[in-house]
Amino acid sequence: MKRVIILALLTGSFLMTGCSDLFEPANENFKDLSQMTTEPNFGQSFLTRGYSAIPSYIQDWDYATDDAVTNDYTSSYLKMATGTWTSSNDPLSRWDASYAAILYLNQYIENGVDIDYVNDLSVRELINMRTRGEAFGLRALHMYLLLRSHAGYTDDGRLMGVPIINEFLESDADFNIPRSTFMECVQQALDDLATAEELLPDDYNDLADGAEVPEKYQSITTSWELYNNAMGNDARQLLNGMIAKAIRSRLLLMAASPQFQDASNTVTWEDAADAAAEVIDLKGGISGLAANGVTWYTNTDEISNLAEGANPDEMIWRENVQTNNTDLEDKHYPPTLFGNGRMNPTQNLVDAFPMANGYPIDNAASGYDSSNPYSNRDPRLYDYIIYNGATEGPSSSTIYTGSQSGTEDGLNVISTSTRTGYYMKKFLIMSVNCNPVSTSGQTHYRPRIRATEIFLNYAEAANEAWGPTGTGTHGYSAYDVIKAIRQRAGVGGTSDRYLETCAADQDLMRELIHNERRLELCFEGFRIWDLRRWKADMNETARGVDVNGSTYTYMDVEERAYKDYMYYGPIPYTETLKFNNLEQNKGW
Repeated sequence: MKRVIILALLTGSFLMTGCSDLFEPANENFKDLSQMTTEPNFGQSFLTRGYSAIPSYIQDWDYATDDAVTNDYTSSYLKMATGTWTSSNDPLSRWDASYAAILYLNQYIENGVDIDYVNDLSVRELINMRTRGEAFGLRALHMYLLLRSHAGYTDDGRLMGVPIINEFLESDADFNIPRSTFMECVQQALDDLATAEELLPDDYNDLADGAEVPEKYQSITTSWELYNNAMGNDARQLLNGMIAKAIRSRLLLMAASPQFQDASNTVTWEDAADAAAEVIDLKGGISGLAANGVTWYTNTDEISNLAEGANPDEMIWRENVQTNNTDLEDKHYPPTLFGNGRMNPTQNLVDAFPMANGYPIDNAASGYDSSNPYSNRDPRLYDYIIYNGATEGPSSSTIYTGSQSGTEDGLNVISTSTRTGYYMKKFLIMSVNCNPVSTSGQTHYRPRIRATEIFLNYAEAANEAWGPTGTGTHGYSAYDVIKAIRQRAGVGGTSDRYLETCAADQDLMRELIHNERRLELCFEGFRIWDLRRWKADMNETARGVDVNGSTYTYMDVEERAYKDYMYYGPIPYTETLKFNNLEQNKGW
């Protein structure tokens, strides 16, 4: 008889699941797997593990890039960037968390076929379809996360993925499982996503008419009331068909990128572009780009009016809202606003923001004034970064970042001061008051997938596949997407002459797309993965500025110490010690 521990925490390695001590507590802590179908909460707990293991969208990963440093010298990402990244000390590892989630999801897929969620048989069948679709989609997401962190080349030059585990492993199973090829892992994730889409609706919404019930469910019920019980508003923020398509877009963009170009990898830029286009089409095409998507985190009226799990236009998937919250402001506000100033944007990133006319600041046509460097810049600079002289916080206080400014916001004045001359503004709502005497929060939420990311995925892949203005089988090009994104940001004016120049040159358009991605997604955890995807320079020294009066003193702040083999992450060292079939990536 199969038995499982109630809500057993499969922490440590997925291979730890095979240890007998996990299966030997007192008998009252066991449930038979057959009880999964009759006790919905027990069954649901296996699926819930797939969600709880998803990493938070807002991470500190940018500390390890050319976009930011941190004043927290204990940060594992600071240490990673400056020389301590090893196979036994890998802060980007997904091995434990994602394999634990996959094992739970395997249990659900194998044993949660017909859980008695409700008495009505039609609703029960719909819920079981939905939850199985969720499980397959989540398993694909965790495979993507594992590949992103651990796929790579072995010493003999083979592009390998990770072990594929599609069943729950009992304690007496053989855990010495070799890695599958990268392409086999990609295909496994694609197959799971296809199954998820077969089972799931594109979105969860309450219907008002039986004719609106999607065709694939009409053999089960044509009642909109019964459909709503399983697939209506109450299911929002669970994985749906559009989210599965977005996960496919992420997966194929990664697989098509220079990082994984190999004869054994058959994924093309066309595949990646087509996958992103499926999501864009569901969003309404180019016109579906949310007009207020640049500042999704400060759209307080929109956020306050979210009801029944609804998404703002910018969101494909999000976490729950948090009311009266100050967490991000506590962490990232400058010291004079009672914050810890943790994320310090670099001069490198600031220089990446073009002028408002769309030209890069090093272009002769830009009009950049080095004596007034923050004037007439891309409006996103003012939305995302606090610079010397900016007015911020609930009282619109002027922030002075110079070392001689006489305030704690000045460069390296106290332990929570900036190290670069900048503080992060993105994600923060300036009406939040972190003063311990009169603290007041705001309603926040964190994304899981933003629509803008998928638009940028398309632009990158379409430019590589068909050039700047090619459309493949779609009605829009990379140029069209980047034009819409820049117009929304208030960059380039009505003509955007720099964009027009790039439209005639695939290499220039590639540089522009990469830069637009850097700006739109800054501090959202993409930069470390994008640099590796592109096999770009990871060792650009993080720079800053000391502004005192009209004097701007630029300086190096933190060097990076990455090796070439670090474009690919390691297999955890302890796993390679235990299992001789588990080959390590080259260099680790």
